[in-house]
Amino acid sequence: MADDKSNMAAPMKTGKKSKKANKVDSKPEETKTDEDLFTVPEGWKPAPFTKEDNPRGLLEESLFATLFPKYREKYLQECWPLVNSSLRDHGIKATLDVVEGSMTVKTTRKTWDPYIIIKSRDLIKLLARSVPFEQAVRVLQDDISCDIIKIGTLVRNKERFVKRRQRLLGPNGCTLKAIELLTQCYVMVQGHTVAALGPHTGLRQVRKIVTETMNNVHPIYNIKMLMIKKELAGNEKLRGESWDRFLPKFKSKNLSKRKQPKKKTVKKTYTPFPPPQPETKVDKELASGEYFLKENERLRKKIQDKKSKQTQETDTKRQEKRNKSFIPPPEKPQNIKTTEASPAAQKSTVDLATLKKKVAKAQKRKNFTKIPTSTETAQKDGNQRKRRSNTDAAQENTKQSKKSRNA
Repeated sequence: MADDKSNMAAPMKTGKKSKKANKVDSKPEETKTDEDLFTVPEGWKPAPFTKEDNPRGLLEESLFATLFPKYREKYLQECWPLVNSSLRDHGIKATLDVVEGSMTVKTTRKTWDPYIIIKSRDLIKLLARSVPFEQAVRVLQDDISCDIIKIGTLVRNKERFVKRRQRLLGPNGCTLKAIELLTQCYVMVQGHTVAALGPHTGLRQVRKIVTETMNNVHPIYNIKMLMIKKELAGNEKLRGESWDRFLPKFKSKNLSKRKQPKKKTVKKTYTPFPPPQPETKVDKELASGEYFLKENERLRKKIQDKKSKQTQETDTKRQEKRNKSFIPPPEKPQNIKTTEASPAAQKSTVDLATLKKKVAKAQKRKNFTKIPTSTETAQKDGNQRKRRSNTDAAQENTKQSKKSRNA
């Protein structure tokens, strides 16, 4: 009987506890707003996909293969054991074919993650695009992905393409380093492609910067925008507001260098109706009444019109000739003497004292005789002697000629 009483008492106690629990649960819960439901808490990450989530594995085998250039052959042979070891942990088999120049990746019975084959495909793609193994292995992580941007077809001119690709690198790789720091992505510029590796938000920003630089927009503008956004993201008050007022607005300065014409034609307003038809010769004759006249009358009218025009022209010419005699000739401007001297006249007045000094200096120069030197006097004496000897010889010759004639 004691056991029965104890058994009866047990459910009664449990019943009382359940009532108390219901009373506690019946208290009003805190109402959550839409912002609390949609906002992701800080530091939250999705649970990783483990082998326990898919213990049976995959049903079918999937395979991916990519080619690689010949200059990457030596590097891939050196790092291929590391590639095999990293993929073996996820149950994926990788093979390197040096003869064909290809890399293949395929699933096995041990693979449990269905998305890891796509990650491994991205890994061999990055290795083929000259990305080092230390960076390419990060693709196997859940929160990191890759993006290979093709830039070869964005610019046609080869020289222009090289210049714009150099803008991504910058002097000593400064701009590329700034892009990597702001986007938290690894960026590799190689040939006609740009390989990027990092989180999804960073990859979107890298693609935008690369495409705009190849479309002749300098990357410094996008770098400046990202720096401002990074500062605004740290402010909790401005998270829910728009950042358009803080972001700079760059205007394009590519003005057309074509010379503008002096006379610009203004376009007329468009009208769907056609212009009115011009009047024909018959319409004009009907309006004036000439259409109903005879040929003789028409000729008389034409002759009268010509005579009237001639008379009008002759009358105007005669009137112009007559009016010429009445037009006064143009008057010459009279020079009115003013008492006050103008500034030009004041300047023209001569200073007598300075003028007298100049005249005295000129007279002194004329009176001043130059003292000859010894060499000059010797030259003069020699010249005079030569002249005298020449004259004496000429006189003797004339005398001898006279004597010969007389003889």
